[in-house]
Amino acid sequence: MNEPVIFGTHDDKTLAQLRDVASRAERVALMADGHVGYVMPIGGVAAYRDQVSVVGVGFDIACGNAAIRTNRRLHEYTRADLELLADEIQRTISFGMGRNNRADDAPADHALFEHPAWDAVPGKHERDSLRAKARNQLGTVGSGNHYVDVFADENATVWVGVHFGSRGLGHTVASGFLSLSQGKRWGERVPEAETLLSLAQPLGHDYWHLMTLAGEYAYAGREWVARKVTSLLGGEEVELVHNHHNFAWKETHAGTEYVVVRKGATPAFPGQQGFVGGSMGDNAVIIEGARHDSDRQRASLYSTVHGAGRVMSRTAARGKVNRNTGKVISPGKVTWDMLHEWVGGKGVILRGGGLDESPHAYRRLPDVLAAQGDTVTVLHTLTPLIVVMAGEKEFDPYKD
Repeated sequence: MNEPVIFGTHDDKTLAQLRDVASRAERVALMADGHVGYVMPIGGVAAYRDQVSVVGVGFDIACGNAAIRTNRRLHEYTRADLELLADEIQRTISFGMGRNNRADDAPADHALFEHPAWDAVPGKHERDSLRAKARNQLGTVGSGNHYVDVFADENATVWVGVHFGSRGLGHTVASGFLSLSQGKRWGERVPEAETLLSLAQPLGHDYWHLMTLAGEYAYAGREWVARKVTSLLGGEEVELVHNHHNFAWKETHAGTEYVVVRKGATPAFPGQQGFVGGSMGDNAVIIEGARHDSDRQRASLYSTVHGAGRVMSRTAARGKVNRNTGKVISPGKVTWDMLHEWVGGKGVILRGGGLDESPHAYRRLPDVLAAQGDTVTVLHTLTPLIVVMAGEKEFDPYKD
């Protein structure tokens, strides 16, 4: 095991999680947006030999970001146009509890639904049920920190950005293999404990193929949503930037092949582009891995941040809320006045969103990018015009 590589500053609980992961992994790193997660910290990177960590990849398998640079310019839209566009996005794209896609042109006949990896789901009933759920949810965004945004870059070019993962498919796969690895039945609830599966064994082999399938599913969903929103604003796609940040890859580093798990970390090989969001009231960026290929890049396993990173838990931000009634049991540190003042001050048109997603709950993206040093290069700075998310009282079991 090599010494962990750490970007930025972190609390003791996050660092303790990293040390725990390091006791099992060959190499580990922590990005500057890191914070506590399930077993492995968000922002963590871990390299294993012929093994994959189920909780490392996480429950929202293949959560990631996609951004489309369009052929439209900011001056082509009035404020009223953008307000109407925000309403149309909210009506057309399914957020939160609307976990079935409402659009007639959702890609429910995608070739991935006939992929042989489905056979790895144990039991015909379970397999058919999961595939039907996945068809219905393809192109839905969910809740939590998942969003659809419209931006303008430094040249007043309009971009569309989305953030979400594999929805119920990924959640069911992760939960199922956690159960099987603990000697329980598929679908039986078990504790979120570390599970390292050997890729040479049937269980690890099957997980790997279903994880890969969930990755294809997430890519298809994000690209459909981003392209749908591009069409709503009357634009055409000029460029697509697209990455997972909850996933595992087979990669060779310093001549050794590893399974590299990135949990809330974006792959950033030299020249590889990524879309990294800030918060509902902050700028986002298009970055690329620095082309000079430095020691720090190699030490990070060519990884970078996936967002600004939380500094406040959801409960701390919004308070304790009754899930059934939405009533606040005890108040949090963020109020609606605080959220509206921040977002309104930036001129952002917000639809949905909640106190737990207020900018106050996040670090500032320029700070975490600065902590990554010269390992990445910012290509474009994206100023948010429209942010659309699930509403405050929406419950979604599949958020990351």
